[in-house]
Amino acid sequence: MLKLKEKITNTFTQELPADLIESNEPRHVLEAAFSYVNPVKPKKPSLIHVSNEVAKSLGISSEETKSEEFLNVFTGNTVLENSKPYAMAYAGHQFGNWAGQLGDGRAITLFEATHNNKSTMFQLKGAGKTPYSRRGDGLAVLRSSIREHLCSEAMFNLGVPTTRSLALFLSGDDVLRDVLYNGNEAYEKGAIVCRTAPSFLRFGNFELFAAREDIKNLKLLADYTIKQYYPEIKSKGKEKYLKFFEAVADKTREVIVHSQRVGFVHGVMNTDNMSIHGITIDYGPYGWLEDYNPNWTPNTTDNQHKRYRFGNQPQIAQWNLLQLANALFPLIEEVKPLETILNDFPSKYEVDYINMMHNKLGFEISNDETKNIIYLLTENLQLTETDMTIFFRNLSQVSKEDSIENAFEKIKDSFYKNEEVKDTIYDTWMYWFTLYINQLKHENQSESERKKAMNLVNPKYVLRNYMAQLAIDEADKGDYNLLIELYEMLLKPYDEQENNQKWFAKRPDWARHKVGCSALSCSS
Repeated sequence: MLKLKEKITNTFTQELPADLIESNEPRHVLEAAFSYVNPVKPKKPSLIHVSNEVAKSLGISSEETKSEEFLNVFTGNTVLENSKPYAMAYAGHQFGNWAGQLGDGRAITLFEATHNNKSTMFQLKGAGKTPYSRRGDGLAVLRSSIREHLCSEAMFNLGVPTTRSLALFLSGDDVLRDVLYNGNEAYEKGAIVCRTAPSFLRFGNFELFAAREDIKNLKLLADYTIKQYYPEIKSKGKEKYLKFFEAVADKTREVIVHSQRVGFVHGVMNTDNMSIHGITIDYGPYGWLEDYNPNWTPNTTDNQHKRYRFGNQPQIAQWNLLQLANALFPLIEEVKPLETILNDFPSKYEVDYINMMHNKLGFEISNDETKNIIYLLTENLQLTETDMTIFFRNLSQVSKEDSIENAFEKIKDSFYKNEEVKDTIYDTWMYWFTLYINQLKHENQSESERKKAMNLVNPKYVLRNYMAQLAIDEADKGDYNLLIELYEMLLKPYDEQENNQKWFAKRPDWARHKVGCSALSCSS
């Protein structure tokens, strides 16, 4: 028996208004934070993989994860008697445009449970239609579910705030999908991911009530969120909501800095994909930078304007916070304090970013010279295709005793086209290494201390898209060994892991333009 059953709480549904209509038909849902809906029963569910680390943190034993009850509960086949599943209502701006009501179109929250005084929401992605599914079927396919399962845990172990993935299942159903929205539909294996988070509340939950001028429920939602997730806020009245907004802005800034640190591109930073906890949520057409390219986005839908490109993520975070500020304004009724927080975001981000880059470069000293070294580096990395992960990891091998030529040799494996690194490009790198080694000579820490510190912030292994695609291709044939191999490697992305050295490599040429490796759509 799942001991979790004894720890179920349902504060969200107990304290916030429910949709009074319980028919599961796509429609506008008014004056409600959620709609009750049961998951569709999968035809023949089977467990692919459990994240034992997540299970343990939630008080679920290894033995329980192997039980029929675990399989049935976390695929939606069985609804626990003290729970009542639901889909959240929210709105959002998508690619900068107001999209109106959106909501959980293929995600159903089963319940909240408390373990070690920590509350967690359990949600199924791909569990069937909800009133917010619009024209969708509410289902998910194996490829996108593998990507979410692996990426959630990869991000967590990289130190990036994120939702977690408890388990990945096959549903036993076939699901019709058009991978690139080009008219080529095909059936794929259906799958379900059970993901967890403190909550799945988004900026869009607040936008929905504000857009409808439903101030009563906007206040209810804000009060609930502060009480449940920001208990440190003790202020009253308008000040309470202002403190809440400031806290969300701070957490949002933190997650963006971490994303920039590891080269992660979310791909679809709409306001309905922004968590009020400052965690990465909804893994769709994401990717890690291969070559350092601030203009890169993995999302084919964003190819033309590249709104959600790597280098624009901090600006998009601020824009999204502006939309949250607009939503909270009816509770605060003062523009200036909200503007102050928003206007402070870029300068605070810049401080955090510079500190993060100092850590990546192994600098304890911070001054105009070190900032110039950082700026020049971000320019140099774009002179020719340079693998971000490999460059920064190998940079820790450079010693202050090295000649500039020897230092350059230690990082040149990060170049995709070595034949381009000559003449002006080569000279530019020689100049940069002259500055870098000179700065290392001014640093007080020992070489071993600096290398250790750098290797704690510069991962050796990230979930490159081609790696995920290889696991997907094998899983589609019923072989999950590579999925498990990658999962286990990504548990310790900062460790050397000599047995996984083959994954510390540049993207292979065959993956440069392959669907799923270089470009993805929102289809799943």
